[in-house]
Amino acid sequence: MSNDKGFTLWFTGLSGAGKTTISKHVSDELRARGSNLEILDGDVVRENLSKGLGFSKEDRDTNIRRIAFVADLLSRNGVPVITAAISPYREIRDEARETMGDRFIEVFVKASVEVCADRDVKGLYKKAFAGEIKEFTGVSDPYEEPLSPEITLDTENESAEESAAKLIALLEERQLIPAAQPA
Repeated sequence: MSNDKGFTLWFTGLSGAGKTTISKHVSDELRARGSNLEILDGDVVRENLSKGLGFSKEDRDTNIRRIAFVADLLSRNGVPVITAAISPYREIRDEARETMGDRFIEVFVKASVEVCADRDVKGLYKKAFAGEIKEFTGVSDPYEEPLSPEITLDTENESAEESAAKLIALLEERQLIPAAQPA
């Protein structure tokens, strides 16, 4: 029987900001502490739950609503959830927050378009800047930064490990996870 408290870490930020990398560090730490968490990665959800959706605002909103529905279902049943999806529109993130209430923890993974483009191993930003990818968040489609996230992780000025440690500390402070046991 797990002693997990349900919550959702809602990672939001530009492509290449570090959402997936930091969420992996956090999930590894939580699993090491015995958590039965679930990860809802934007790319994986899009492939399985949202196949056929494009990247229009309407399709993006539908995709995020599906992620929020699953995150709410899991977290209200005591499962910690990590979502790692760009979720560019403030209104739909606020809708997810309203659904989950105090189980929703918005994690803004902050990095500029320029830094994200420099990190881009897939060449997506280069294609977007050249006009080859339409509706690319941060280039030809807007990204609306959170107005009051529970935590901002500045990946231009801190490592993924430092960002993950800040987030773990917040979860301990809120007593959502047990404090680490000294070695």
